Amino acid sequence: MESDPFYLFQAGTTWTDPDCQDRDAADDHRLSAKQRLDNCYDIPMAVLRFTSLIKIREGNPYILVTPTQAKSIKPGWRKPLPVLVRINGKPATPWRINMMPVGDGSFYLYLHGDVRRASGTKVGDRVRAEIGFDARYRNGPQHPVPLWFKAALQKNPQALKNWEALIPSRKKEILRYFSWLKSPEARERNLERALHVLSGKKGRFMARAWDVGRSS
Repeated sequence: MESDPFYLFQAGTTWTDPDCQDRDAADDHRLSAKQRLDNCYDIPMAVLRFTSLIKIREGNPYILVTPTQAKSIKPGWRKPLPVLVRINGKPATPWRINMMPVGDGSFYLYLHGDVRRASGTKVGDRVRAEIGFDARYRNGPQHPVPLWFKAALQKNPQALKNWEALIPSRKKEILRYFSWLKSPEARERNLERALHVLSGKKGRFMARAWDVGRSS
């Protein structure tokens, strides 16, 4: 059994906006200090709470979110699902993560190194997860292209061409994922996968099937 029975708090839960300190100055200068504070801390939402075992898949620690649990977060969602996450109550400001679809209605919730360090957890631990839909993701800022990815694209014209042809939401999704990668090993592993599919070869990346530089 992947996870224990869960329960859902429909109201009364407010989380701090992880983008509070990342807002563009161009947006913030038009707001008063009070408005900025209200924007940063007023995120009422329904939060899914359950316990589950951290497992590992292709070198990446994850928690499986079942179809029933995923439906309670956002019904009918089949693409990568933007969520706010706490593990064992940590951190105070929740992590912003995209859950990756398995294909049967369930999702992989990958726990990058910073999440595990903050929560003091490792593969094999049973943990308490809190997950809420990240309603602000769609209009939130895009992460910058990391230098290590930009340099690799400059050396691979076909990958660069296909990267530039991706729809904005796909780029945003990938850059958000890249922003979590802290270790050189994780960056190298994911860079290899990204360049493989962006070069036009068949493969899987970001829980999607790719061919000729495009994802399905």
